[in-house]
Amino acid sequence: MFANLKEDLKSHKGDWSCQGFWVMVVYRFGRWRYTIKSGLLRKPFSLLYKIFYKFIQVITGIELPCEVTVGKNFRIDHFGGIIISGFASFGDNCVIRDGVTVGLRRVDDPVAPQIGKNVDIGTGAKVLGGITIGDDVVIGANAVVLEDVPSNSIAVGVPARIKTRGKHASNLT
Repeated sequence: MFANLKEDLKSHKGDWSCQGFWVMVVYRFGRWRYTIKSGLLRKPFSLLYKIFYKFIQVITGIELPCEVTVGKNFRIDHFGGIIISGFASFGDNCVIRDGVTVGLRRVDDPVAPQIGKNVDIGTGAKVLGGITIGDDVVIGANAVVLEDVPSNSIAVGVPARIKTRGKHASNLT
């Protein structure tokens, strides 16, 4: 847990006052509690996690349940209005900003996006349903992504139009 937190702090440029970092602390604690084998011993930590989770959700406006799979260097650049489904997953070096939703397209279909490495999700973007976002993708501000996005692409607009990035797609971190 502490090695991950050290990397999370580094991803947030060493600024422990970033609200995105606070969210990651609670997220890592939630993931860590699952390593406790005894259900009886895990229960108080689970209660503590639920209290911290709700507190951080109210304070920051960010919903990142510990069921989400998050790769290294996950960064929440801005805070507020961020909702991520527990069914989603993120690869390494992903960035999200305020107003982003990564979640279900329909309540009766509990599948959420699987997001690759080096993905940059712009302010207000909505990425919904059982779709796959490839590596080295940029999702523009306020885009609504409802279909797969191949690697080395840009998704912009409502609904999102997919365009190929140049040959020299840079690492986003």
